[in-house]
Amino acid sequence: MALTIEDLRPVLQPYGVEPYFVENIHKVVKVYSNKGTLAVKHIPTQHGVDFVRHVQVLFQKGYNRIVPIYPTLDGRYAVWNNEELFYVMPWLMNEEKEDRFEKHQKLFRELARLHTISSQEVKINKEDRESHYEQLTSRWEKEQQFLEEYVESCEKTTYMSPFQLHFCMYYKDTSQALKFSRKMIDEWYESTKDLEKVRTVITHGKVSIEHFLFDDRGLGYFHNFEESKIASPFHDLLPFLSRTLKTYPKYYEECVEWLTTYFQHFTVRNEERLLFMSYLAYPSSVIAIVEKYFHTPKGKRNERKSLKKLQRHYWLLKNTEYIVMRLDEIEKQKKEQQQEAES
Repeated sequence: MALTIEDLRPVLQPYGVEPYFVENIHKVVKVYSNKGTLAVKHIPTQHGVDFVRHVQVLFQKGYNRIVPIYPTLDGRYAVWNNEELFYVMPWLMNEEKEDRFEKHQKLFRELARLHTISSQEVKINKEDRESHYEQLTSRWEKEQQFLEEYVESCEKTTYMSPFQLHFCMYYKDTSQALKFSRKMIDEWYESTKDLEKVRTVITHGKVSIEHFLFDDRGLGYFHNFEESKIASPFHDLLPFLSRTLKTYPKYYEECVEWLTTYFQHFTVRNEERLLFMSYLAYPSSVIAIVEKYFHTPKGKRNERKSLKKLQRHYWLLKNTEYIVMRLDEIEKQKKEQQQEAES
């Protein structure tokens, strides 16, 4: 909903700001005022407390690559008005000074620094880890069994539908991805059996180049921290990769370089790498589409739409497969170099 000057006056009054003109741009309101050009953003109520706390923690730890959040005259970082939370920032020009690749490189360097500064060790119950592993692998085994039984059923059909035909063509790659994920999760479990702590960080929650703005000096700043939380650092990486790789088949070497940049600035432990690789490789979206098609009555299936979704998520699987293979190859090269250095 677009906001007017009159809507924003109660929000800006605690800052001592007098608005002259406002402009609604997507989810941000650009405010021309007696204190310069500002940005006003609404915070979903369910994220408000965590958002303020996480930003304050990062500032206290010395992390300053967040678009500054201005405090009110009495020190608050958000204003409650009409049962909604709002916060105020400076308006960054975000002019294009680098190409897309370089901007992403800067984003991943800063993301690694954000995770490093906010990282902390958290105790974990061994029984909880075991329970998580057993529940996850049990579900994956059922999904593997479903795929095996369904492909056999399709192959026995005299006239396969276009969806069934393409699923049979994609089955081998899907099954291999699932088996690789299982191998990684098994290795992760073996390597963490005796560990009593895990590492968590403050995650951004919605990493995107649209949420990484540049000032007039070319310095990048994160904004849109509303969905930040305490979690594994891969809660930032995996959604970003899923969105980025959901396109036509392509060798995404630039994605490999972005991840390499991140790993150079945020040292990932072996057990963290195994878990990341397992989740990254797992073909969950392909399985979900096949299961939905299978459980939909024949008369209610939209063959064209179902096939289109299957094809797009198969492309995602293949794009992800390239990233996984390259990361695995890089890791093997590192181990070989270490062995040579030690011998």
